[in-house]
Amino acid sequence: MTPTVDALLKGDYHVHSTFSDDAHSTMSENLAAASAAGLSEIRLVDHVRQSTTWVPDFLSTVAGAPSFAGLSVFTGVEAKILNARGELDVPPNLIVGPGGVDAILIADHQFPGLDGAWTPDETKAKMAVGLGVTDILDLLIGATVAAMESVEWGQLAHCFSILPKIGLAESDLTDEHLAAWASAAATTGTLIEVNEKWGCPGPRALRVALAAGAQLVASTDSHVSTDVGRYSRVSSILSTADLSATDES
Repeated sequence: MTPTVDALLKGDYHVHSTFSDDAHSTMSENLAAASAAGLSEIRLVDHVRQSTTWVPDFLSTVAGAPSFAGLSVFTGVEAKILNARGELDVPPNLIVGPGGVDAILIADHQFPGLDGAWTPDETKAKMAVGLGVTDILDLLIGATVAAMESVEWGQLAHCFSILPKIGLAESDLTDEHLAAWASAAATTGTLIEVNEKWGCPGPRALRVALAAGAQLVASTDSHVSTDVGRYSRVSSILSTADLSATDES
């Protein structure tokens, strides 16, 4: 059964702590904020790279954090897609599943290019000298699908947030692009987060995802505890997507 908007907004599946160098709140502060906001689920997430060594300390800190009645706590690490093959910027010894983090958040922080991660400016420069929009979108969808297929427990973080950075929009994605993306999410069991900070994916993509059987979660992508569980853009996106229209149960 497709979850209701209210049910989705009871979770925040992308919350950063001071283990990320651009965040400002501790895990304990984030958990207290989640409880105060009336959340029932939270995923504590921080950025990793191939060189990251602190994941065991991250997990120990989560284990030692205060518990709050009615709040289920999950963990994750957020890693960028490195290239068109869908390789992820994760430590080589990362454990996902029992004894490790609960999920890898797959992020389009840069563009997954043929020879590595391209900055937005590099991507626009390649487009200016002949790399067409269709080619760019094929690369993005292909890399995202490959990344989903490479992990057992995945979540798409702010998917398609790279598009406006390179002068494109979700409306440039074809129905075929979205169908391939949604089918891969459903087949692999990859969660699709609806992200407050970046306002993506949009209603059209979400309708395709739900029709394919993919699962949605809500996230603030918060970097300070006062943002945990506080939704505005996500509420609007989910309402516009009209989740009830996709529920065939």
